[in-house]
Amino acid sequence: MGDRLKGKVVVVTGAASGIGAGTAERFVEEGARVILADIQEGPGSALSEKLGADTRFIRTDVTDEAQVAAAVDFAVSEFGRLDCMINNAGIVGAVGPIHETPRDAWDATIAVLLTGTYLGAKHAARVMIPQKSGNILSISSTAGMAGGLGPHAYTAAKHAVIGLTKSISSELNQYGIRANAVAPGNTATAMTADVITGDPQSLSGAEDAIASMSPLGIAGVPVDIANALLYLASDEARYVSGHCLLVDSGQLAGGTPAQFSSADPGLIREAGGRN
Repeated sequence: MGDRLKGKVVVVTGAASGIGAGTAERFVEEGARVILADIQEGPGSALSEKLGADTRFIRTDVTDEAQVAAAVDFAVSEFGRLDCMINNAGIVGAVGPIHETPRDAWDATIAVLLTGTYLGAKHAARVMIPQKSGNILSISSTAGMAGGLGPHAYTAAKHAVIGLTKSISSELNQYGIRANAVAPGNTATAMTADVITGDPQSLSGAEDAIASMSPLGIAGVPVDIANALLYLASDEARYVSGHCLLVDSGQLAGGTPAQFSSADPGLIREAGGRN
């Protein structure tokens, strides 16, 4: 237990699983009070019960502006303020060759990964500007920094998240609000386990596969990304804004092969679900 975030109120979207769940747990350990905002009601409620009185769960579809606004308002009503918004909710989304990518799958991907981030930033700023303080953190990806590392819609959205982060930083810094992004590399979550092993429950299989590709010989796990977010959320990063922090074992420096352009067209949703 620590106190690097003591007294801070945080909203984490996509908090019921994967990087979001790891971030919520890590932030509570450091003294934060956390709103767990996720479309997955069962896992989200269970995590809140596990983490205790410093958390609340609210069902949140990040593509629905009213629900994102409600999550932000819930933080203020429950804990009195909002210090940090973490736009983490994500899906792999549309996969397949560009000439076969379905339009509805493309739109659904952009809605979660980019529009959801915009809505989180919008409603966080609504609360933070009058406070004259705050911190907006968004999850990009190594696929947001290079081509060939993710599906086309995912890659486009994650590049855009970095651009949006820089843009809102340039606007909001005058109010004492910092905006930064984190770009994870391969990280063992249900979503990546589904992509790598075909089984979203096979986290150990995903870890083994990721470790075999890692320049450092180890797998990234949610707490690795949570620790990067923790630094950016803390006062230790008080002079950092408009930045994207890459957390990928050095893999992007060496390059990795494309994985998704030959996949069967479709849509991969939260926690590895498909339709």
